[in-house]
Amino acid sequence: MSNRLFQSVIHQMKDAVGRVIGVIDESGTVVACTELTKIGDVVNIGIAEVFSSNTTVSISGNTYKAFGSPMQPEYTVFVEGNDALAEKYVSILAVSLSSIKQYYDEKYDRGNFIKNVMLDNILPGDIYLKARELHFNNDSVRVVFLVRFAEICESSMFDTIQSLFPDKNKDFVISVNETDVAIIKDIAAATDSKDLEKLARSVIDALGSDAASQAVVGIGTAVKSIKDLAKSFKEAQVALEVGKVFDTEKVIISCENLGIARLIYQLPTTLCDMFLKEVFKVGSIDNLDHETLFTIQKFFENNLNVSETSRKLFVHRNTLVYRLEKIRKLTGLDLREFDDAIVFKVALMVKKYLDSSPIKF
Repeated sequence: MSNRLFQSVIHQMKDAVGRVIGVIDESGTVVACTELTKIGDVVNIGIAEVFSSNTTVSISGNTYKAFGSPMQPEYTVFVEGNDALAEKYVSILAVSLSSIKQYYDEKYDRGNFIKNVMLDNILPGDIYLKARELHFNNDSVRVVFLVRFAEICESSMFDTIQSLFPDKNKDFVISVNETDVAIIKDIAAATDSKDLEKLARSVIDALGSDAASQAVVGIGTAVKSIKDLAKSFKEAQVALEVGKVFDTEKVIISCENLGIARLIYQLPTTLCDMFLKEVFKVGSIDNLDHETLFTIQKFFENNLNVSETSRKLFVHRNTLVYRLEKIRKLTGLDLREFDDAIVFKVALMVKKYLDSSPIKF
């Protein structure tokens, strides 16, 4: 935000108000004032109270009113005097300067621009023009990390994430909604998926055990052009949604490691129903009890090896063979046969997908 814009506005209001007017930033520094000699002065007395208040505050002969972001005001305007007229002036000025700041940010702010690009709220033809106007590097390699909290993301959590990415000319931390925070990271061209997962892990670790237990991170695809940021963001969203269905124990899900889960996630539900009815002609998958499903899971985890699976389940080999034969009779599929095992594995994932009713993008 240009302090010269504030100075221009209050200078024009000087004669109409007939009092000393000024603007102070978060550090307590006077950044604009009708008395030019006061610009640069630091106000320490009561400034914290002013920024934390939603109403006017009178201190040391001046009346103050904070403005800017509703959650965290960046500026406060002050007017000379403690009377009712000073309160009226400062309230009007706060509304006016806040509106001017919002307009300026929308037109010139890099963070707002990158957010609009990521959310696909700007025409492709306008992206390069706006990027050139803001001196934005179009060709840097960037990736979107999407941090999703189980509950509302508190300001302290947002600040923690923001502190991890101090270079605001290259990296951007954006609040998408009440639960989602997007990180747009400028990366080296040689950065691989393991490096991205390490970075995601550092975010989870920084949030602490309480917040981390409720947060997951989706990693989008790396893109070489700013216009493709929306693609990376959508991929991060898909990673989170697919992970919520098929990898519920993971807190970091990359769009590059979704495998067959991505394919299943994008299938129409009617087609999935048809597939399950076709596969389980003999009996329904719902007929399988918890113990049987657990046996199947361990059998798959041990690469269809009967001896190894029975050892992991602490059962005799013949007991496992009996269970597998029971599954064959119930479903018509012999899991010891590779083709049947593949069909059954996919069928389990399809059933899980249908039970989850996931959000589509």
